[in-house]
Amino acid sequence: MGIIGQYETQQLEIEEFRRMLLSCAGMGRRKEEDEFRDLARDRDGGVTEEKTVCVTSGVSFLGIEIVNRLLLRGYSVRLIVNNEEDREKMREMEMSGEMRGTNNNNVSAVMGLLTDIDSLSQAFAGCRGVFHTAGFVDPAGLSGYSKWMAEIEVKATENVMEACARTSSVRSCVLTSSLLACIWRDKSRSDLSTLVNHDCWSDEPFCIEKKLWYALGKLRAEKAAWRIAEQEDFKLVTICPGLITGPEFSHRNPTPTFAYLKGAREMYGDGLLATVDLNRLAEAHVCVFEAMNRTASGRYICFDQVIRREEELVKLAGETGMQTNMLSGGGSASGSFSFRFELSNAKLCRLMSRTLQCSNDS
Repeated sequence: MGIIGQYETQQLEIEEFRRMLLSCAGMGRRKEEDEFRDLARDRDGGVTEEKTVCVTSGVSFLGIEIVNRLLLRGYSVRLIVNNEEDREKMREMEMSGEMRGTNNNNVSAVMGLLTDIDSLSQAFAGCRGVFHTAGFVDPAGLSGYSKWMAEIEVKATENVMEACARTSSVRSCVLTSSLLACIWRDKSRSDLSTLVNHDCWSDEPFCIEKKLWYALGKLRAEKAAWRIAEQEDFKLVTICPGLITGPEFSHRNPTPTFAYLKGAREMYGDGLLATVDLNRLAEAHVCVFEAMNRTASGRYICFDQVIRREEELVKLAGETGMQTNMLSGGGSASGSFSFRFELSNAKLCRLMSRTLQCSNDS
C-alpha cells in the first residue's frame, strides 16, 4: 500500500522511524511494571503516566481533527503513514500550521501497513490507546467505494484489532464505524422498532442486495472488531457517525461522502439522513476515549442534524455538488411530511453533556 521513495532524505526519515520504533518496543514489554508505577503515582498525587496515543489514517479529513483535539488536551500523538503521499501531506500540514503542536515534538509519524499485523504492532508499541479512523479512499479516484474496498476495510480493521491485542502497552481502542452500520434494515419486518439507536444493526443481506458497499464494509468491520475484542478481552468502543460535514468536506473527503449518500433517497424519506460536523465528531472521539476507564462502553451514534426540511436538503445538495432530486427522489419535505423512523444519539449526549450541548434530534 504505497512505495517508499528512494531519495536520501526519505531514507533518513525511515531510519528515524526505525530508531523510534525500537525504542518504543522496549516500553511495551514493561507494561505491568508501568501500570503499577502509574497507579502508585496517581494515589500519591504525583505525575501521571505519559499520554501517548496512535491514530491510523491520521492525515485523513477526520484523522487530522482528532489529532488536533488530542494535542490540545496534552497528548503525544503518533500517526501511522503507509506511503509517500501521506508523509508529504503531513509535511504540508506542519508547514501550514494545520496540525497543531508540531513545534513541541508532540506529533511523530511511523511507517505502518494496515495489511501487516506485525508492522502495526510495532507502530503501536509504547502507545496507551489507538484511534482507528478507517479513512479509506479510492486509489484510482474513479470507482467510488466498491465491494473490493469493503473487503479491504474489514481486513484492515481485523489487523488493527489483532495488533492492539498483541501490543502490551495498548489498553483501549476507539473505532470509527458509521451510522450506516445501524440503519439499513428490511422494512417489511413486523418487529422493526421506529427508534434507531446504538442497539440497532444493519442487515447484511439487505446491504448486499442493494449493493450498499460502504454500509456493508462499515458493518462487517465493526462486527469483526467486536468479535476480536471479546475474544481477546480487549477494551473497545465504536462511534457511528452520520455523514461527516465541515469545511469543503465533499472535496476533502470525496470517497466516503459520495459512498455514504448512496441510498440517500431512502434515508431522507425515512428520516434517517443525518449529518455531523467534523469538530463535534472529533470531540466525541476524544471524550469517549477519556471516559473508557470510567463509564464509556459499547457503541455510540453521533450526529447533530437530521435532514427533514427541503431547505436543509437543498443546502446539502449544494455542498456536495449533487442535484437535489438525487437526494430526495423528487419529493418535497413539508410540515406534514411523515417520517417513519426516529434517530437517537441520547447515549452520546449523556456522555458529552458536560462539554457539548446535545442535539435537539436526540
